Formats: sequence, C-alpha cells, structure tokens
Amino acid sequence: MSGRPVKRSLTLRGHRTSVSLEDEFWAAFREIAAKEGKPLNALAAEIDEARGLEMGLASAIRLYVLRHYRGRD
Repeated sequence: MSGRPVKRSLTLRGHRTSVSLEDEFWAAFREIAAKEGKPLNALAAEIDEARGLEMGLASAIRLYVLRHYRGRD
C-alpha cells in the first residue's frame, strides 16, 4: 500500500465531492461502514454533517476512523 493519498469521489446529499485519503484509511472507512450496515456515502454524509467548518472532510473521516478503532482498545 502506498502512503500517498488517493482521491475518490463520494456523493453527499446528492452532490459529488472528492476526498483524498491514504489506502489504509479508505480500507478502514469501508470496513466501518460495512460493520455499521451503511453505504459509504451515507456514513460520509453523517461525518460531514457533524464536522465543524474549520475541519476538512478528509480530516474528519481520518479522525472518525481513528476514534472508532481507539474505542475498541
């Protein structure tokens, strides 16, 4: 896996947007969405709604993934 961010498109509430995450974060994000029984776009929309204006969507997703896995420890 590469450490470089990979840009992928998501649809949030009917609007397309691009998010750049490292492969490991994309894999973890997909895993979390699957375990929660949610489409990736739906989980991304939830994260987008909860983030503050001062934080980008990619950063919010990374923090969501980190918090998810830290919560398991």
